[in-house]
Amino acid sequence: MTVRRRNLITDVPGLRIGQSDDPGLASGVTVALFDRPAIASVFVPGGAPAGREQESLSPDRVVERVDALVLSGGSAFGLDATAGVHAWLRERNRGLPVRNVRVPIAPTAILFDLLNGGGKEWGRYSPYRELGYAACEAAAESFGLGTAGAGYGATTLDLKGGLGSSSATATTGATVGALVAVNGLGSALVGPGPHFWAAPLERDGEFGGLGMPASFASGNGRVTWKGGPEPATTLAIVATDARLTKGQAERLAIMASGGLARSLSLAFAPMDGDTVFAASTLSGPETGPEELTELGALASGCLARAVARGVYEAAALPFPGALPAWRDRFGR
Repeated sequence: MTVRRRNLITDVPGLRIGQSDDPGLASGVTVALFDRPAIASVFVPGGAPAGREQESLSPDRVVERVDALVLSGGSAFGLDATAGVHAWLRERNRGLPVRNVRVPIAPTAILFDLLNGGGKEWGRYSPYRELGYAACEAAAESFGLGTAGAGYGATTLDLKGGLGSSSATATTGATVGALVAVNGLGSALVGPGPHFWAAPLERDGEFGGLGMPASFASGNGRVTWKGGPEPATTLAIVATDARLTKGQAERLAIMASGGLARSLSLAFAPMDGDTVFAASTLSGPETGPEELTELGALASGCLARAVARGVYEAAALPFPGALPAWRDRFGR
């Protein structure tokens, strides 16, 4: 039987992606829901991260598996999205069993999108709890890219950011996929564009099929980033069906994080909250050091490609002073 590839993280068997966003708020939530509890870990190379339940993902911590992973806009307010995801999981009796109760495990990371022009005057409590629940309700194998979910309000240095995804297959037959909300401190473009830093990795014209730029020189040699200083965060999940231990998942996240450095002009800076989760749905082949090395290389490439796709697929926000989308500036 031929397996249809979507070039999405959901090519990995055993997970679905749910998204919910609010155009007036100009923000949203993306949730990776696992059919069964998954092995997961995290790597946080950014200097200004914020998250919830991430410490439990260290290999020496007792919690082995997660029910979901949550990416949210809203800066610290977006941590409320976890409560909505917990509510959805609890209604379905999902979670870590502790005697006669279950505690849902849904580690979360957030990005800063509070200055993008959307209405953030929500009163006493933020809307992210309900957005988290709605994202779970919408979970499916197919999902939108660009201005969607956690990437709805995301920006880069010079263009609208967004939600991107991609996948690849290892020689063992294992599938690797990446999902990313691109809210970078730097740019996804080489110089003024239109070419992406990830151009050498592109497959099947997934972000425009422009080929390689004439030069990878980025202009006048000056380093530029979002000023202010304005916090920025690119959030990512890489997943595989290959069987991993928690320690191997951490190593996969570390290797995959290189995809951010390959696709953005600047990453891991003091005002970045860059965070990379890695998860295994445990339904594929066993993984030794050689197999893990290949998985990490593929995950890094997938993440770089997903960054470019997120920017390529984005639509500009309809607010005064909003950054243009790639397609506004360069067409299709």
